[in-house]
Amino acid sequence: SISGQGELATLARKAFGVHGRYRVLASEGTFDLSFTSISPTQVRVDVRKGNAAVMSQAVNGSSTSNALYRAADLAVKATSGLNGFFATKLAFVSNRSGHDEIYVGDLFLGEARSVTDQKSNVLSPRWSPDGSKLIYTSFFKSGFPDIYVIDLAARRWNAFVSFKGTNSGARFSPDGSRVVMVLSGGGNPDLYLAPAQGRGKPTKLTNSAGVKSSPCFSPDGSRIVYAGEPGPQLYVMSANGGAATRVTSGISSYCAEPDWSRADPNKIVFTMREGGRFQIAVLDLKTGQSKKVSSAGFDAVEPAWLPDGRHVVYTARSPNSRRLSILDTETGKSRPLATVSSEKGSPWWQ
Repeated sequence: SISGQGELATLARKAFGVHGRYRVLASEGTFDLSFTSISPTQVRVDVRKGNAAVMSQAVNGSSTSNALYRAADLAVKATSGLNGFFATKLAFVSNRSGHDEIYVGDLFLGEARSVTDQKSNVLSPRWSPDGSKLIYTSFFKSGFPDIYVIDLAARRWNAFVSFKGTNSGARFSPDGSRVVMVLSGGGNPDLYLAPAQGRGKPTKLTNSAGVKSSPCFSPDGSRIVYAGEPGPQLYVMSANGGAATRVTSGISSYCAEPDWSRADPNKIVFTMREGGRFQIAVLDLKTGQSKKVSSAGFDAVEPAWLPDGRHVVYTARSPNSRRLSILDTETGKSRPLATVSSEKGSPWWQ
């Protein structure tokens, strides 16, 4: 059960309502959570189990809602042992201004602000590990897909790669020193590795026919998973190059958009096709088995792990709208993060 001053209880109930581990009761829950405002940027959380105090802590944030979400994350850790994800920041693409732009906001799309003003098609924003930058694909200026990096503090974007052909799918390594991406200037779309500072010629990691897309580093930065042909299926290779090993089979003839869990190195979430729909599945590298975890009546695409290794954010896509949503991969339960339909997707957390 949850209590709190004013908006705090409302925000907390909304947060715990999307967490598959919890059920919010009106009273007499296993745990009683209370949230108290200390200042506009500080919230105290008190957790009790019956008559016993579990924890009491004051938490600072960038705003009242951010402090509340940080406090709720501590309550999750204290009551379940899981990492919290309520204070997550999302980068996503929206056309709420009439043009596709990149926005940054909290998990529930509050306090969202645009960080680009390019009035151009933008795709796949991805955070740097320290949260100071985003790397993304844009058709800005050239009219062709180039890779840009934006410094969020300075709100300044610069071209990272603008070679002939398609430049897309860029992701930072976990330590922030490298960027993996897909470039087609050499003829085939192949994986390339470059220093994150943007200086130096990119190193070619693959050299084979067939489309490759959506590369992603393993949590320790030693391997890369990507979608490639034959298939598409998921393949894993060393981050230094070399032969790739196919890691999906049997579940679908179409497996793409992988994201490697930073909380559980054995899990990769990806998009699969089943009949005429796209759904979300999870690959367990320990067993080699893949399992479908969504059963939506719409397309579920662009999955990205949240920091607890259990939930993912994804784009729920229907013919007339796209909405950012959250999925519990253990229960299959899905909920929208916002009621607006202008959010076009590519969610990614920091």
